[in-house]
Parts: sequence; structure tokens; C-alpha cells
Amino acid sequence: MPSHPLLPLLQQNRAWSEAMHAKDADFFSRLTRQQAPEYLWIGCADSRVPANEIVNLQPGELFVHRNVANVVVHTDLNCLSVLQFAVEVIKVKHIIVCGHYGCGGVHAAMMNKKLGLINNWLRHIQDVSQKYDSHLSSIIEESARTDRLCELNVIEQAVNVCQTTVVEGAWERGQELHVHGWIYRLNDGIIRDLKMSVSCTEDITAIRDEAAHKLFSKPPLWL
Repeated sequence: MPSHPLLPLLQQNRAWSEAMHAKDADFFSRLTRQQAPEYLWIGCADSRVPANEIVNLQPGELFVHRNVANVVVHTDLNCLSVLQFAVEVIKVKHIIVCGHYGCGGVHAAMMNKKLGLINNWLRHIQDVSQKYDSHLSSIIEESARTDRLCELNVIEQAVNVCQTTVVEGAWERGQELHVHGWIYRLNDGIIRDLKMSVSCTEDITAIRDEAAHKLFSKPPLWL
């Protein structure tokens, strides 16, 4: 009789649990007592971008929401519920929107590929592409143009986070909260800070414009 196809995952889970117990006998009991991360990570669902691992944080230290191409839509109750819980209950101090170079969702949006249902989701990225069309159209190489759109998409999704009622409400209450835009490079494992960091409503537009214009003078995958 063939073994269950998911048996290796269960075995690996047991091995991981035993290794964690051996390393820190109190690890799991501490996890059950509280959840108090300072960070909310909004990232891409791509399996090559595991949030905790690339910033070297343990379970319980990073609250995470992921979707295709790290998009923040004001009608997405899933994302907004995570955001509200993180800000109002956990009271995170930092929200990080992190994209990655070579994002398949961003590339599909840029190339206007017909993929069915997901095209409705990718439409939000196409809005970003159209906004910056004069700049993007000047980049000849397709992969470089995709990577620039990945960067600009992070900036615009960070703006969307800032403009949610959840974040606006936190700032109106005087709650300490910072929104950041980062991008991850798969082939070296390094995160780049896109200089999109906002701490109040009044600064959103100026910081967004400055972050975007800084990119225009740099090649994609800048170091």
C-alpha cells in the first residue's frame, strides 16, 4: 500500500518539533502564552519568500499576511482584518510591505497575460503600471522593466496601507506606527529598503513621490 503523499511533511514536522525542544525546552510553552510581535509583514505568496526566515525571526516575532504580488486593496476584507488585528489588538509598531524582484504576478500584469480569475486581482498592479507608464516604457529590457514595476508596486501598496481606515485611525489616536516599503532579491537573499517609510498621513504623498523619483535614477536591482 503506497504511503500517504503528505507523510514526509508530518515526519519533518515531528523532527522539527523535537529539534526545537532539544534546543529550547520552553520554546512552545512561551509561544502559547503570548503573541506580541512588533512587525506586520505584508508580502507575496511566492514560496521562495518565507517572511520569518529572510529576516531571521522566530515564530511569534512576525505577524504575516501574504497574497499574490503583495497587493493591498481597500475592499479586501482578508487583508484589512489582518491589518486591523495587528494594529488595534497586537499593536505592532511597524508594517512592512515587501515585494520581490522577478515576481510572477507583477510580470503577468505587465504583459497583460490572460490567466482567468486572477486577472481581476492583477488589475490593481496594472493600475500602478499605467500610472508610471512614461518611465516604464523607457526601460527596453523586459526583465528590467518587470523589476522596476515590482519596486513601484511596493511603493504604491505601502501608500494603500497608509490610506486604510485602520492606519489613519491609529495615527489620529497618536499610536506609534510606521509603514515601510522593502523589496527582496531572490538570487542573493538581500532586502533593499526602498526609502518608503511613513509615520503620519501628512507625509504620504511627499515620501511616495521622493521614493519613486529616487528609483528613476537607478537601474532595477540596485545595490
